[in-house]
Amino acid sequence: MAPINNHLVTVVKMEKIHSQLMNMSKKILVLSFAVVLLLGASWAMAQSKDRPAYFLPEERKIIYEYYHQGAPTRGLPPGLAKRGGKLPPGLQKQLDKNGRLPPGLQKRLQPVPADLDRRLPRLPELWERVILERDVILIDRRTNRILDIIENVIALATDR
Repeated sequence: MAPINNHLVTVVKMEKIHSQLMNMSKKILVLSFAVVLLLGASWAMAQSKDRPAYFLPEERKIIYEYYHQGAPTRGLPPGLAKRGGKLPPGLQKQLDKNGRLPPGLQKRLQPVPADLDRRLPRLPELWERVILERDVILIDRRTNRILDIIENVIALATDR
């Protein structure tokens, strides 16, 4: 009878140790996940802090070259064409660096063409380069804050 009791005691101890190891493993897994999330968030923040909030000279050069080498462009909407490609004065006034995009302009944004975007340096995750009429704009998508504008670059390329 003693060998069976010893065996049961050993099995119970092993199950207890196994349970403790599993609990520790779960804690380590949760802690590891939290560390990865924190590192990822801090990396993203560092990336946006390392990157100045304006178009870099190399970006400006690539964008100018893209539009001056005959990139496909679409015609202006009829209302805008009548004004020579200029936005209404009230909207134009709101389109200032470090200003915010009003809802009416947010709906008119177009992404930068994919072949141009591939040539440009990566942006922090929440920033985006967009086109509004004849301008290329760098915006922060979280706040819709305008970080920088390359004005009339598309008009220069199309001679309009």
